[in-house]
This record gives sequence, C-alpha cells and structure tokens, in this order.
Amino acid sequence: MNTRDLVLIALFTAIIVVLGLVPPITLGFIPVPITAQSMGVMLAGCIIGAKRGGLAFLLLVLLVAIGLPVLSGGRGGLAVLAGPSGGFIIGWAVAAFVTGLVAEHFVKPQTSEASQFAGFFFASILGGIVVLYGIGVPWLSAITGTPLLAAATGSLVFIPGDLLKAAIATLAARAVYAGYPLLPARA
Repeated sequence: MNTRDLVLIALFTAIIVVLGLVPPITLGFIPVPITAQSMGVMLAGCIIGAKRGGLAFLLLVLLVAIGLPVLSGGRGGLAVLAGPSGGFIIGWAVAAFVTGLVAEHFVKPQTSEASQFAGFFFASILGGIVVLYGIGVPWLSAITGTPLLAAATGSLVFIPGDLLKAAIATLAARAVYAGYPLLPARA
C-alpha cells in the first residue's frame, strides 16, 4: 500500500462523512433511517476498488466506534454500532469490498461503455444492496427481536431508493473511470 492508496482511502472516508450531512429520513415502522451514506458503499467500491473501498469504510467504522459524530444525523459511538442499524454500518465495509471485487471483475478498459455501465450497476446492486442487506437485516432482527421475515419485509421500503443510489453511483463511477481510472490501479 502506497501513499496514493492511503490518500484515496482517507478521501473516500471524508466523502462518506460528507454524505452523512444529508439529514436522515426516519420511518415509523423500522428503526433504521434512510441515509445517503449507503451510496458511499457503491461509490467507494466502484471508484477505488475492493481493498481501498473496504478500508475506507473500516476507517469510518473506527471513527464511529471512538465516538465521532460522522454518521447521518450527527450520530456516533459504540451504542450506535450496537443498535438496530449497527449491522448495516459494520456491513458497509464488507459491501464496499464486494462491490469493488465485482466492479474490478466486470469493468475493464477494453469493454464497451454500455458494458462498463452495466458492470458498475451490477456491482452496486450486488455489493451495495444484496450483501449489505444480507448483513444488516439479520442484525436488525436479532437486536430488535423482530422475526427475520418481518425485518426483511420492512426493509423492502429501502429498495427503490437504493436502486436510485445505484444508478447515481454508476453514473459517477463511469464518469471517473472515463476521466481518471482509479479502479484498475489496485492497491
């Protein structure tokens, strides 16, 4: 890992923190808010790759754990990580890593622009939605005592917004990839 990698990790952690300035939207029937920070999973994985994207989120989780108010709504601390949304927050690092792995596999310089868009979108959905929900929903179920099926059903309300985030991340990742390809320069 070189200085460039460390700078990219810190930069994306800062971008994720900035996404946290967008106020969370709370829903009455599920204790996990809608935040813009989950789009950071898709952006980090698609733009800087698996290793650096995952490390950017591990750094964010460390900042949360020491109590810095870096999450949406100014939240931070171990209590947040132990709460209903803790599985999603901890799962961000794994989801960013998976998103990056998929993007690195499907998006290549020699593929067509349409294939690159499709690769970024698929990576965003697989890592940023499927993997993230696979970690966050069981955690939510365990912490709240809600049956797993009920927690999963309640989480379906987030899917349309997450698909929109995946589309935005795809556009941003493709634009960066076209102008300054960070993805192939793996850590």
